[in-house]
Amino acid sequence: MNQTEDNQVLNLPVYAHRNSLYEELHTRPSPKVSSPCYVSHLALVRSEGSVNGEYELISNLCQRFSVNPPSEGASCFYQNFGGFELRWERHTEFSTYTFIRPDDGQKLAEGQALSFIPKDWLNQLPGELVVALHMRVTEEALTESEQSVFFEGQRPAGSMLANAKACVLTTFRLHSDSFGRILLHNMGLNANQMGRMIQRLLEMETYRLMALMGLPVARSLSSEVTSMEIQLADLNQQIAQIQTEKDERELLQQISQIAAKVEQYRSDTNYRFAATNAYYALVGKRLEQVHEQHISGMQTMRDFLERRLTPGIRTCNSLRDRLEDLSRRIHRTTSLLRTRVEVSIESQNQKLLLSLIHISEPTRQAE
Repeated sequence: MNQTEDNQVLNLPVYAHRNSLYEELHTRPSPKVSSPCYVSHLALVRSEGSVNGEYELISNLCQRFSVNPPSEGASCFYQNFGGFELRWERHTEFSTYTFIRPDDGQKLAEGQALSFIPKDWLNQLPGELVVALHMRVTEEALTESEQSVFFEGQRPAGSMLANAKACVLTTFRLHSDSFGRILLHNMGLNANQMGRMIQRLLEMETYRLMALMGLPVARSLSSEVTSMEIQLADLNQQIAQIQTEKDERELLQQISQIAAKVEQYRSDTNYRFAATNAYYALVGKRLEQVHEQHISGMQTMRDFLERRLTPGIRTCNSLRDRLEDLSRRIHRTTSLLRTRVEVSIESQNQKLLLSLIHISEPTRQAE
């Protein structure tokens, strides 16, 4: 009996998710992209209940172009529609739509990867748009004048990539069409390598913006957290000035109100700030994977992001740490107040006991 026959006679219980574990590493392969081409990339934060809407919308596009739709419940879908390729991926809180169109030699305006997509279909994409990006992949370097037109006069950052086999330029800004732009010059990458490079650059752009979604939250809460810090400091000073039980109850009520607010803010922001750091780590990982090399006189993508992105991440982490510190300080203040109340109760009990003793002594003498 050969090895294949041996395997066929195994009669062992199989883990229910065994096949999905094997397939997990192959669910989102990098595209195979030949240059030159145009790429447009959209990322939308999903709203509740939009999962079914996504599937129905993609199935509708497939029906229009006579293409087989994705399987129901799929989290990704890659298909060539003839004039363009669609790559759809559903992530934890957002979905991405990437459209790739080969360059047929015509000088097309930016965003031509979307030219075959029905506008009414695009306008039905569920969720809120966060990332909108056009990428042009060329095999010939653009002149400075052409680069200026492409970036609408904005100054780009950029670097050599993959051991000088590619060059990337981007401004990390929105342009007149409300899209960001990336210019990628292929200087020796094959179709597989180019697919991986495009995927990493798109992911880097997506994750950097997803990471910054925590920044408006941090800024909006900063003044409120400062106010609570001041209130708590005042309450700590008032503990030493307590005179009556009424003062104790009022202080305890105020502390409880602050504690409730802090815990509500922590509950509301824990996921957002954790996601911020997770996305930020992915940005750093993608930067490592593209193997940047400096271009003389130009700021690299890493330099730009460390100067502009990192402070935003630190702002989020600072507010998260302040909320954690507030929670700990409230706990200590509550413990201090509780200790004071217990000491006060013990003192009252001692006085009551002494008064009972004094009352009982004349009674004994009279007897």
